[in-house]
Amino acid sequence: MPTDEGVVADTSPLLNLALIDRLELLRSQFSSITVPEAVRSELLAGEGEVDRLESFLESGFVTVTRPQRTDLVREFQTELDEGEAAAIALAIEHGAELVLIDERDGRQVARRHDLPVTGVVGVLLKAAERGELAIAPALDALRDAGFWIDDELYQQAIDAVDDGQDGT
Repeated sequence: MPTDEGVVADTSPLLNLALIDRLELLRSQFSSITVPEAVRSELLAGEGEVDRLESFLESGFVTVTRPQRTDLVREFQTELDEGEAAAIALAIEHGAELVLIDERDGRQVARRHDLPVTGVVGVLLKAAERGELAIAPALDALRDAGFWIDDELYQQAIDAVDDGQDGT
């Protein structure tokens, strides 16, 4: 059952879910997501999965907008790329309850502003806990697509799902 929480997404989680053909997980977990125009541009500038991403962005599930607080965007761009900076600024403006962001620096900036974060691994983990997919093959597909997951995080995700399925 999707939640109604305000969710703002950066480029990486959306792109990586598209690369492993798992964008539908966002629909099962959230009622909608918002992305800044900068993220839309980054997603459609690539070469892989552009058709799938364009269809997803135009599906009505995603709202594309620009942050009004350009001062925040400029401030965040001293540490982050344009998409990350705009996503965090938009999350602050909208009082988002969750930011989908993978990059460590972006996550740190979001947390400094008291924004809860998750990334592509968190989306996969939640889906696995709900029985929507097997976690190890999903993580392997991410790695095969070029997403770096360290061995410790990989094992923690598998253990978390195994523990949850054992009822412990």
